[in-house]
Amino acid sequence: MKRLLTLGLVLSTMFFSSCGGSSENNSDSEGLTGEVIIDGSSTVYPLTEAVAEEFQLQNRGVKVKVSFSGTGGGFKKFLRGETHINNASRPIKESEKQAAAEKGIEYLEFEVGRDGITVVVNPQNDWVDYLTVDELRKIWAPESQGVITSWAQVREGFPDEKLSLYGPGTASGTFDFFTEAILGESGKSRGDYIASEDDNVLVQGVSGDKGGLGYFGYAYYEENKDKLKAVPIKADPESEPVLPTPETIRSGEYKPLSRPLYIYVRKDALKNPAVAEFVRFYLENVETLAPQVGFVPPAHETIERQLKELEHAIQEVQQNNAS
Repeated sequence: MKRLLTLGLVLSTMFFSSCGGSSENNSDSEGLTGEVIIDGSSTVYPLTEAVAEEFQLQNRGVKVKVSFSGTGGGFKKFLRGETHINNASRPIKESEKQAAAEKGIEYLEFEVGRDGITVVVNPQNDWVDYLTVDELRKIWAPESQGVITSWAQVREGFPDEKLSLYGPGTASGTFDFFTEAILGESGKSRGDYIASEDDNVLVQGVSGDKGGLGYFGYAYYEENKDKLKAVPIKADPESEPVLPTPETIRSGEYKPLSRPLYIYVRKDALKNPAVAEFVRFYLENVETLAPQVGFVPPAHETIERQLKELEHAIQEVQQNNAS
């Protein structure tokens, strides 16, 4: 993916330059130097990595380091001052807000896309045509641990095939969102499943296990759809099963697993011109770059509003720094 993504980004750079686009808009950043440090959600990682590669092509004096340790793990680093930006596949929690307030940390929240948590099975699975929210709840409920171990227990007519589960670890925002959407409480889940903050590990697990079932962000399914089968979700008894696609995610039809994705920026980090310019570049180019890596971009009006918020924050930080 990375080779293809890099080629795509090079081509997009050529396109932007020929159209007088973002490279022209950022001409005032020529000679920019510095470092931008980012961690957090593995779901948002491909998008931020794509933005970082494009940004560094145009600002070769800036090094952008993008890692992932899950949304929660990333917030811990963010609140310790180890990173400038945190990728997040869920909104910041009240406990994290409180920790930031206690430390005097101000931050900005920007929506950078929409995602649909995709439930996947092995392509050899020829019995699942859809799953209901109730069935997902039955599979993942804490009381199902060590009890629901066969597909035959999920729905009458399913075969007596071993049910193997794969999902994000507890530091993941995807875990938090999925458990709240399906089980009604964030963090509530059975624990006897193969967990990883690296979605590629989950892809490999399900693709090599006939009875496997897992969940992760849509972009990772899109990248690996040749070796996975996405499962349509039936939100309630009256509705039709819906498959995650950019269209159903954007419209909200893919319920209840559609969600916004965010980056959180430490306000004091905007004193660093490299960070300020990177965030500006991110918001200015996300409409073009998000679809290239399987994400649905935010509404144009949302981006325009957020750019105004960013410019206001940059001016405020610069004025305070000057005084």
